[in-house]
Amino acid sequence: MGTGGIRRPSGETPTMAYRLATLRDGRAVLLDDGLSDPPADGSDAGVARFWDLGRLTDGRLADPMAAIADDGELHALCGPDGTPAGDADGEVGLDGLGPAIPRPRKVFGIGMNYLAHIDEMHRAPSTAPVIFTKFPSCLVGPADDVRVVGERTDYEVELVAVVGRRCRDLDESDAWDALAGVTVGQDISERELQNASTPAQFSLGKSHDTFGPIGPAVVSVDLLGERDDLLLTCAVDGEVRQDSRTSRMIVGVRQLVAYLSAVCTLEPGDLVFTGTPAGVGDAQDRCLVVGQRIDSHIVGVGHMVNHCV
Repeated sequence: MGTGGIRRPSGETPTMAYRLATLRDGRAVLLDDGLSDPPADGSDAGVARFWDLGRLTDGRLADPMAAIADDGELHALCGPDGTPAGDADGEVGLDGLGPAIPRPRKVFGIGMNYLAHIDEMHRAPSTAPVIFTKFPSCLVGPADDVRVVGERTDYEVELVAVVGRRCRDLDESDAWDALAGVTVGQDISERELQNASTPAQFSLGKSHDTFGPIGPAVVSVDLLGERDDLLLTCAVDGEVRQDSRTSRMIVGVRQLVAYLSAVCTLEPGDLVFTGTPAGVGDAQDRCLVVGQRIDSHIVGVGHMVNHCV
C-alpha cells in the first residue's frame, strides 16, 4: 500500500459530512443542501444557508485552502446532514459564491474518458488516460460569466474530484479516501487553439480566463450515494445537450487519482476534472455564442448557471 495521508481505513464510513464553499469575499463557509440541485422552476434563484468557518474555528479555517487541508475538523463541525449545530450566519445564492477551491496548486484534466464522446469526436480510444492541465487562473465561480473566444468555444460538464490529503503512490482501493469530495465543473474549451497544432494544445485551449467554472461547493465523499454512478447533465438555453452517468467513464475516479499519484505528490485542494460525456457543441457545429446560458448539474452534488459574454 502506498503512503499518502489516508484519513481513515478503506471502507470505514464516518458519521459526519460537509459542503465546503467560498464566498465572493474569500471566506470559507459550510453550506446546507440548498444549492445541491436546481430549483424546480428552472430558475437560478435558489439559496443555501451558510456558516462562516472563520467564526466557527476562531479564524483557523477562514481561508478555504486551510479548510480543505483540515478534513478532520470539517467533519467534526458538522452533523450527518452536512451542517453545523447552531444558527447560520446568513444565506447565499450561486452569484454570491466564488470558485469552491480558489487557489489549487494543480488542476488536472482528463480527455476522452467517455466512449460516446470519443465516438462523436471521431477519435480512437487511448491505451492510457489522456492527461492535461488547466491553469488555475481559469477558475471562476458557479454563476460567473464565461467569455466566448472566437467561434468554437465549447462546453464540457464534468465531475471534479478534490484532493483532501497530501498523498503519493496510492493504491486504487485507497483513492476515494484521499479525496475531500467532489464538485461540479465546466471544462470550457476553445477548439481552434486546442487543435491549432499537432499534437493538440489541450492546456492552452482550455485555460483562457473564465474557462473553469467550479462549484457551488465541495461535497464530502460521505454525502455521495452511489459515488461511482452520478448523473450529470448540461443544458444550453434550456436544451439538454449532455446527459450521462459517471459510471460510464472509461477510467473511473479511483483509477485516475491513483494514476496521478504515481507521477506526482497530490496536495489538498488539487483538482481533477474527470472528463466529459457525449453531446459537446463542437461535435454538432453548435458551439457557444454570446448571450447563451449554460446550466450544469450533477445530482446531489450541485448546479451552476453561467452566462456567455
